[in-house]
Amino acid sequence: MKKLSIFLSLIVILSIGLIAMKNIRLGGIMGKIAPLDAASSVSIVSGTDTLKAQINQGVFGFTNLKQGVYTIWIKGNAPYKDTMIENVAVKDSATTDLGEIKLLQ
Repeated sequence: MKKLSIFLSLIVILSIGLIAMKNIRLGGIMGKIAPLDAASSVSIVSGTDTLKAQINQGVFGFTNLKQGVYTIWIKGNAPYKDTMIENVAVKDSATTDLGEIKLLQ
């Protein structure tokens, strides 16, 4: 009887954990850099975490991001300057579109 109650308790705990994980919704960030060849890399920072994204014809995107506030770092190719965009908010199940980002020379 004791083994059965322990087994049922484990099943209940695992079920609750799976349901909780299912309710975590992830968002994203996307944008476009102009001119197309102005940047070499794009990174996002949140706390101590940093992620990099590929740039394809000036377009970049980050997916599977938790809700929160991020800082975007764009590394410019000479003669363009590096750019930082602060306080980019990501909400559950939504992609934040930064639109076109023009790098300055």
